[in-house]
Amino acid sequence: MEVKIFSGENSEYLASKIADYYGHRLGDKTLFRFSDGEMQPVINESVRGSYVFFVQSTFAPSENLMELLLMIDAVKRASAGYVTAVIPFYGYARQDRKDKPRVPISAKLIANLIEAAGADRIMTMDFHADQIQGFFDIPVDHLKSEAIFIPYLENEGLDNVIFASPDVGGVKRARNYAKYFRTELVICDKHREKANHVAEMTLIGEVKDANVILVDDLVDTAGTLCKAAEILMKEGAKSVRAICTHPVLSGKAYANIEASHLQELIVCDTIPLKKKSTKIKVLSTAKLFAKAIRNTHEHRSISALFVGE
Repeated sequence: MEVKIFSGENSEYLASKIADYYGHRLGDKTLFRFSDGEMQPVINESVRGSYVFFVQSTFAPSENLMELLLMIDAVKRASAGYVTAVIPFYGYARQDRKDKPRVPISAKLIANLIEAAGADRIMTMDFHADQIQGFFDIPVDHLKSEAIFIPYLENEGLDNVIFASPDVGGVKRARNYAKYFRTELVICDKHREKANHVAEMTLIGEVKDANVILVDDLVDTAGTLCKAAEILMKEGAKSVRAICTHPVLSGKAYANIEASHLQELIVCDTIPLKKKSTKIKVLSTAKLFAKAIRNTHEHRSISALFVGE
């Protein structure tokens, strides 16, 4: 089957790079809007029998998700052979369980919507929780940002490196890096009074004279990262950096980062930055996604693309 790669409106900055690495042009599509804002995507070329990949991160606003669903429906009705939703950032993933009464499990609802639209496969990077893969009844290719961050860190040549998790929930993620680099792991145990607000934080472990690297899947208001960096420096760390896959960066995030003890924040381009910052370094995921798309089409291993696999 012929491969065709299409992009949502707000993910074209990344999709065009993916298509370049793959060696294809982006598929021809038009997004019409009615006067009230209602969307109608139109696929301007035949996709009959094709292997179609839609690149669209579902970050805010929710129109990005709606556009993805409409595009999938459009090509399914146009007799596409196989449809893969390439979602570099899977929005609503933080709502993956009922943590209090009468709240939705939004990550599961989004999975249901994507399947109902007609997707045959999902490709994404760094779910907020690995178990979200189980919300789907179709294959999920879960790419790991380690394949991007590890080579970058190796080239930095830092000595006496210690990896840190900014909360207990991210210990497994940070431990993978510590295991690969054969170094120590520390944990910043936090307590929240409410969402996006850290009430207190305690360090578990020793960081004196170490170059500490915080590891997380996403950075939103950056409150947790900045608080962790402050505590790590107070405990004697030589420097503090952070690697976070998804730069949500809402609210006062940019101001928080600029005023923090973080020497550098390294992120991926799964979400476009709203503005530039001297402390934020962006690494591209395009080459990794292009390879994953090729391996999927050619029925080859995806895990072979990950460092240490």
